[in-house]
Amino acid sequence: MVRYSDELIEEIRNRNDIVDVISGYVALKRSGRSFFGLCPFHNEKSPSFAVSPDKQIFHCFGCGVGGNVFHFVSKIENIGFRDSVEILANRANVALPTTSTSEEEDKLYYMRSRVHEINKIAAMFYHKNLYNPTSKMAQEYVKKRKLDNNTLKTFLIGYSGTFNELYKLLKQEGFKEEEILASGLVNKNQNGEFIDRFRKRLMFPIQDERGRVIAFGGRVLDDSKPKYINSSENIVYSKGRHLYGLYAAKKIPQKKMLIVEGYMDTISLHQRGITNVVASLGTAMTEAQGRLLRKSSEQVIVGYDADGAGQAATIRGLEILQNLGCDVRILQIEGAKDPDEFIIKYGPDRLKKYMDNAISLVEFKIKNLKKDLNLDVANDKIKFLTEIAKELAKVKNSIEKEVYIDKIALDYKISKEAIYAEINKIIYTKNNNNKLLEKKNVVIKPKINDDQEKISDSILKRENLVIYLLINYPDVSYKKLKENIGVEDIKAQKNKQILQKLYEELEKGNSNIVNILDIFQDEDIVNHLSGIMATDFEITEVAKCIDDVISNYEKDKLITKRNDIIKKLEDTNKLTQDEVANLERELSELIIKLARMK
Repeated sequence: MVRYSDELIEEIRNRNDIVDVISGYVALKRSGRSFFGLCPFHNEKSPSFAVSPDKQIFHCFGCGVGGNVFHFVSKIENIGFRDSVEILANRANVALPTTSTSEEEDKLYYMRSRVHEINKIAAMFYHKNLYNPTSKMAQEYVKKRKLDNNTLKTFLIGYSGTFNELYKLLKQEGFKEEEILASGLVNKNQNGEFIDRFRKRLMFPIQDERGRVIAFGGRVLDDSKPKYINSSENIVYSKGRHLYGLYAAKKIPQKKMLIVEGYMDTISLHQRGITNVVASLGTAMTEAQGRLLRKSSEQVIVGYDADGAGQAATIRGLEILQNLGCDVRILQIEGAKDPDEFIIKYGPDRLKKYMDNAISLVEFKIKNLKKDLNLDVANDKIKFLTEIAKELAKVKNSIEKEVYIDKIALDYKISKEAIYAEINKIIYTKNNNNKLLEKKNVVIKPKINDDQEKISDSILKRENLVIYLLINYPDVSYKKLKENIGVEDIKAQKNKQILQKLYEELEKGNSNIVNILDIFQDEDIVNHLSGIMATDFEITEVAKCIDDVISNYEKDKLITKRNDIIKKLEDTNKLTQDEVANLERELSELIIKLARMK
């Protein structure tokens, strides 16, 4: 039987946005950052079925059913996981293997793991080499760009060798030639010699959102060409699926994300305090990159030259972000050609002000339309306002749409009624061209959870919050929570299993646990976990929330200990005088501690 690899499953998931898929079965309406509709799995009059585009999950707060896009298709079509994979692969035009064996799959998986290991070793080799006396040219360049040591280590910046030093190191480490060539870091010439691909270049390791090194960019330090060379796509790297600097940016929860053009732009801004910055690896924006941004922040600010060459491709990329539900803004700076030059000249505070005042995609398009037309000419003005109506028809938020219409009506002396009429005509035409999908109504009865019935709501909520923190803020929560809250402290059996698995995954260094639902086969656990992921715990300060949770658990432990001592002291006949004295002293200390915690 064909076994699908994790990478293939991930590709199918990424190409099937959960909102798009579920919209084929359920009429959804946006409310805040989520979409809501009537649950297809139980009868209800008010929508309690939530779909999160950020987390790519669904959950019904009525019947409790939930999961990811595979779970939804399995449930709605009443089929197994394998069939749901095939349906979604077909929907996204992803070719599925038909003749591979589990042995071949294992071989591919093993090769990927070897290439990941090679990349890790290469990154450390380049990084250490930067500090060698022989790397003076690279050191002078780093000094000229005013990069400090902390930045060099954060981004693992390095310097490559002169001929085949990396190849020799990898051979010493026991890697086979086939594995080394698969990494793309070494080439074999016509004479059969193995030569490092990157030579005499400043090296920029590219990490995925889990922190694994997946590729490299290399910059020359003289006038030779090409100025930059990058890793070719291979079994671990596809440039349209990653963002440079995202791993570093995600270490601090971000509400805004600035996207710039290159490695040095990202690094320079990060060092100067703009840590919410990534680069798009030289590609036009893809859906996969858009989902990474949507998942990582609420607002995406485009900081590269949207007015320059390749503008059409840039705008298509911005529209991809908007269609994914991103709040897209365009940075409009003055007095510098790019954000890197701007921050060096004017400092981070001024750049932050410009970021706060970045214009919307609609405003940017209006600005560009206006630039190429003479609005004193009637035909140009008609064309201008018709194109604006097309853009406003795409705006989903009614308040936002009305604000734009008011402004346009005032600025260009045209009635609001005329603009609304044109917009409604466009929307009506579009809706008539769309086919309505028949909604299936598969009924799933909610299951009573005996385990949770015996536990108070406040304790359950607190346990759920611990899990939520680990999934959404692993970098800042994992160590603190693991040190203070053990699996044995959790009351609900499902939460015990989930926490155990979360701790295991995070212990392995896997901070990308948004797909934690995939690990569990038990439908009840998947439903329960999706409910936690879909809940808004209204966290305003993550660090304080973590400390408060830990404090509550510590308080509970002290109360339990106090009650145990009181119970023992109720029957002093079984205790010696010393034991009584010790217990009374311990009780006094516990009471003082508890009083201080109130």
